[in-house]
Amino acid sequence: MKHILIIGATGQIGSELTMELRKRYGNTNVVAGYIPGAEPKGELKESGPAAIVDVTNGEMIASVVKEYHIDTVYNLAALLSVVAESKPKLAWKIGIDGLWNVLEVAREQGCAVFTPSSIGSFGASTPHTKTPQDTIQRPRTMYGVTKVTTELLSDYYFNKYGVDTRAVRFPGIISNVTPPGGGTTDYAVDIYYSAVKGEKFVCPIKEGTYDVHAGCAECSDYAYGS
Repeated sequence: MKHILIIGATGQIGSELTMELRKRYGNTNVVAGYIPGAEPKGELKESGPAAIVDVTNGEMIASVVKEYHIDTVYNLAALLSVVAESKPKLAWKIGIDGLWNVLEVAREQGCAVFTPSSIGSFGASTPHTKTPQDTIQRPRTMYGVTKVTTELLSDYYFNKYGVDTRAVRFPGIISNVTPPGGGTTDYAVDIYYSAVKGEKFVCPIKEGTYDVHAGCAECSDYAYGS
């Protein structure tokens, strides 16, 4: 990797990943991609280049890739699980139509692409113990559906066109750098934000749920009740 574009650089993962990659590869070689209304701030803004990159606009992605001579794209644009469930059409547009745009640009420009997957790509029928790499994936949330599709579409572009595509099935991620953004595990951070504001916080996990990830909305649908 010599020149890196991070799409969604101001989100939970992106805000910290951008700074780490700048430490490793040099500030000027890592471009923070963002959308209007979610501009970089503070050190993220001041430490390196930034560009408006809407993942739903393939021409915009291609323009930034050419301008900065990008060879690696971290595609972090997505609606988090709870928000995705309330806006499934938008979740698909950003998560899958957006990924398609990124992969097409990567195919044309010779870039590598990393797109996060999630334990949300599993489902209630997935084995909970010693889960195999290749296993049953039947999620019942739109977030999970987009993550399964992410894995399959990335595999397709590798096998069909030779695009270097990578993904990791992350567990629930929380951040002390960015505020809660609608993930199922964000309640763990939201508790403290509410406390600082002097507000009451009601935990969304059902009483009696002990293994949160085995019963969260990303993996099945029985922690949040349905």
